This record gives sequence, C-alpha cells and structure tokens, in this order.
Amino acid sequence: MKHGVAASIDRPSAPLAIISGGSSGIGLCAARILGAKGYRIALLARDQQRLAQARAALEADGIEVVTCILDVRDAEACRAVVETLTFRHGPPLWVVASAGIVEPGFFLEQGESATRDQMETNFLGTANLVRAAVPSMLAAGRGHVAMVASAAGLFGVAGYAGYCASKFAVRGFAEALRIELSASGVSVTVAVPPDTDTPQLAYERPLRPAAIAPFAGSGRPLPPEVVAAHLIRTAERGGFLSAPTAQLAAIARLQGVASSLLARMQMRLLSRHKR
Repeated sequence: MKHGVAASIDRPSAPLAIISGGSSGIGLCAARILGAKGYRIALLARDQQRLAQARAALEADGIEVVTCILDVRDAEACRAVVETLTFRHGPPLWVVASAGIVEPGFFLEQGESATRDQMETNFLGTANLVRAAVPSMLAAGRGHVAMVASAAGLFGVAGYAGYCASKFAVRGFAEALRIELSASGVSVTVAVPPDTDTPQLAYERPLRPAAIAPFAGSGRPLPPEVVAAHLIRTAERGGFLSAPTAQLAAIARLQGVASSLLARMQMRLLSRHKR
C-alpha cells in the first residue's frame, strides 16, 4: 500500500472524485452526493479508523471508494497520493478540498502554534492538494475544484483570528486561481458556510470564548448535507461562491461586486497576453 492508498491498479470505469477531509462532515456528505452521481470516490483523511468507517458507510450505498491516509500539510505526500490515484484511476473530475481545523481563542491568549496549525491545515493543505491535482485536470481539459472556506472567510470574528486568517486565505486563493484557470476548462468554486453540524463544530463549541458566543453561535447550524449539496450544485452550474444561506449570499454579493470587476479586468489582461 503506497502512501496509504488502499486500492489495486484499476483503470477507470467511473470518473474520479478526490475529497480531503472526507471521513466526516461536509467532505463525507460531498462524497455521498458525488458517489450517487456515479463517481469513484477517493477519501483522504488522517484517521485510519474514521476513514474505514466512512468507506464502509459509502460502500453500503453502492458507492465505489478508495481510501488514502494523508495529512494535507505534507505537500510531498499530497503529490504522491494524487499521482498514485491518477495513475490507477485517471485524472480527477472533482477535487473537493474540505480538510480543516479550528482552534477558538483570543489571539493574544493563544500560542503561536494555534495560528500556524490552522494556516497550515486550512490554507496550505488546500493549496497542497490543488497543486498536486490540477495539472492532470488541465491536461484533460475539464474538472471542478471545490474548496471549503467559511463565513469566517467573509468577515472577521473575534476569538477566531487564526481561523479567519486561514479561511480568508482559502477564499483569496480560490479567487486568484479561478482567474488563472478561466480559459482551461477547470472551474473553481469556494464554499463559505456558517456553523455546520459536524464533528469539528462539536469540538469547537466548548472552546468558544464566552464573550463572543452570542454572536458566533447565534444561528442554528446547517446540516452538512445542505452545505455539500449547495457547493456541488454551485460548481455544476459554473458558479464561484457557494453561500448556502440568504444572509451570507447578501454579504457575499456586496463584497463580490468589487472583486468581480477586478477579476474581469485581470481575465481580459491575461487573455490579451496569451494571444
């Protein structure tokens, strides 16, 4: 088993979808949706036991699954795992970067490791997976890259400085990558969900600073199935920002007016340069 990939060489009878953070939450729900559409699912996650449980649950629904033990912070491991998957199953048509962590706490009360760990997992982990997977998608001339950011990537939230920074980074990365890939046939979509009913939220809530809890926890968490379905539907329709509530969609629209104008200007410049 090379680099934690549990599968034999098998040229594709079904297109491949690679999903990080795929053992639970939004990633697992995305796997179930794409699996039901006929994709072979490659689940990437760090915890072998949770991966095995997720695989069993998906296979019980008749979904083809391979599992890959992977820490997305390791760029070389990402490259090796994606290379092996691509060799065995062909280039992915979907890459869903859903792996993420959160460490609530006021910035000056946290050690530097909390900021570093969130940036390395949430942003650099996303970038590592995308860097590994997109070249084969470009060669095929098609595919969807879907990233999971957060509502905390739209506006700052006290007690979440490191998390906000990492999710702002994911959103900015997605905006820039969308421009760079605009003529390639590979689309880019980023989700900005509010609190979502996942194991990560269950871990986070007891650690949330009490002073900010009335704001940070003011709404009912969305089911992960709703967030995943909205992300995939947005990507399939060629949309960029997946904001699964009316309130977040309104906030995103206000911010999006300026960024869309700048994006179109850059796309025109790139188009002229390539002629």
